[in-house]
Amino acid sequence: MALWDRIKESASQMQTQLVAKKNDLKSGAFRDASMAMCALVAAADGTIDPAERQRVAQLIATNEVLQNFPADDLRRRFEENLNRLTTDFDFGKVSVLQEIAKAKKKPAEARAVVQIGIVIGGADGDFDKTEQAVVREACYTLDLPPHEFDL
Repeated sequence: MALWDRIKESASQMQTQLVAKKNDLKSGAFRDASMAMCALVAAADGTIDPAERQRVAQLIATNEVLQNFPADDLRRRFEENLNRLTTDFDFGKVSVLQEIAKAKKKPAEARAVVQIGIVIGGADGDFDKTEQAVVREACYTLDLPPHEFDL
């Protein structure tokens, strides 16, 4: 199986797992950590172009699991995290990882946040090395073993 197909398959499986847990994923900590993860993956290479920003915002708005929360609230949180990262990536990353750490107390939410990162990263068919690296870093922040997610 080609790498592209494996990425699509993995992202699809992660989304299916997320939908199965949708009713358990309603906390503010999950919401905040998810939006931080989306921003971190979107800005993984240190920049984010308008097309990528729009694509990720669209994925957030249409993700079934994230529909537990008001779309305008999600967008605002995503944009705030993106602004932190684009202003000063290294300093912003510390702040964004602190938001991700909010999900640490509940293992199911922590895993779901990582899965959202993988879904967002693989949505364009190219879950590249920089995206994988920031999701791996988030795993460490959440005390989850990256190999559990093939990272």
